[in-house]
Amino acid sequence: MKKILLTAAVLILACSMVFAGGSKEPKADNSLENVQKKGVFVLGLDDSFPPLGFRNEDNEIVGYDIDVAREVCRRLGVELKCQPIDWNSKEQELNTGKIDCIWNGFTITDERKEMLTMSAAYLANAQVVVARTADGYTALADFAGKKIGLQAGSSAADAVEDSPEFKKSLKQIVEFKDNLTALMDLEIGGVDGVVMDVVVANYSITTTGKPFTVIAESLSPEEYGIGFRKTDAKLCAAVTDALKAMVADGTMAQIDDKWFGTSVSMIGK
Repeated sequence: MKKILLTAAVLILACSMVFAGGSKEPKADNSLENVQKKGVFVLGLDDSFPPLGFRNEDNEIVGYDIDVAREVCRRLGVELKCQPIDWNSKEQELNTGKIDCIWNGFTITDERKEMLTMSAAYLANAQVVVARTADGYTALADFAGKKIGLQAGSSAADAVEDSPEFKKSLKQIVEFKDNLTALMDLEIGGVDGVVMDVVVANYSITTTGKPFTVIAESLSPEEYGIGFRKTDAKLCAAVTDALKAMVADGTMAQIDDKWFGTSVSMIGK
């Protein structure tokens, strides 16, 4: 009888330990408090991605996303720090705590929403092919048997993967560290086209005057968002609230006009 009671007691204790272990409170979300405490918000970006984030002639990091982020930080009472990262390792940079967010033409995808806390979309975009104007390409089918360049680890690579017929038609896909390097290779004839964001493509062609053409037929429409660690919902919410306030008081419209000459923000729409 004693053995039975002892066995029962052991089982009850074991079960209570299992349930106690399984009922642990979820880790508190101190993401906003931590950023405000340290006084710095670290934004991870590709610093060669005009007009969203890039280096000007004085080697300063500037751009549309930078202006928006700086105003958000002012409203949160913290300093903005722009941290250039290897775009191909952006999620690792975020999850190891080196940066507080990924904010620089970061496309919202279902996969990223599973891995990260993603903000609502703030800017519309599409993946397009840029070609030399002299080549006379007008459609995606014109690139059959041609070499295409794109940025490694970018949504351009995802867009090509999601367009199997287009990918199958290509002779070769060449990966580059960034879009500017890819466009330089396009100019000298190393590749026949570059798959990239239409926002970046149009800005680059307008500002540099290079003899490039954006193919009207796009690979895929997409939207930009801001990526945070999965545990950092409060920080994401605070940034989103600041963005909404900027739309309401007209600050966002001023930044839109500075970089695009028209209203482009999707916040609240």
